[in-house]
Amino acid sequence: MKFLLFLSKFPVLFIILNLCLTLYAESTHEPRKKSWKDKDIRDMTDADLEHILDQWEENEDPLEPDELPEHLRPPAKVDISKIDMSDPDNVLRATKKGKGVMMFVDVRPDVSVDDAKTVMQIWQTSLNNNHIVIERYPIEDRRSIFMFREGSQAVEAKNFLIAQKELQLVTLEGQTFTGQYALDTKQKTEL
Repeated sequence: MKFLLFLSKFPVLFIILNLCLTLYAESTHEPRKKSWKDKDIRDMTDADLEHILDQWEENEDPLEPDELPEHLRPPAKVDISKIDMSDPDNVLRATKKGKGVMMFVDVRPDVSVDDAKTVMQIWQTSLNNNHIVIERYPIEDRRSIFMFREGSQAVEAKNFLIAQKELQLVTLEGQTFTGQYALDTKQKTEL
């Protein structure tokens, strides 16, 4: 009480003391950090975005196996006893069912570059018309990759391509198949 009477005699001292106490209290009080929910999307870090994604996916139903990416799908069950092991095409059909397969296709060297491009487009269209879905990726003038989402269809495509006049080579799963009308590129060496 005596202190208040003393301060009432000196109001300026009271104001200065009150101001100092207020500044001291504000300086010791740490500012409240913003939670990731209060942040602007442009200020979020990768960890914040990952946290939001985890919350988003938390209550979702799992995807069906056919909707999963290929590397997350459960492998197809292959019954070896029902496969004719004497025919490598049957083995390839059974083991690659539901998997992506790449096939390298080479056009004969005597075919011009423009004709090779046209021929590969025709082959792709012919296979698509036969319900064999492929994607074609040219890698050289006379060479392309044929990508099959359904690997069991690659055998039918290989058999179709081998019978084409403009085909030189087909490489499927590490095996090279020569076209029926392929040029003999082996050079004869005489001793």
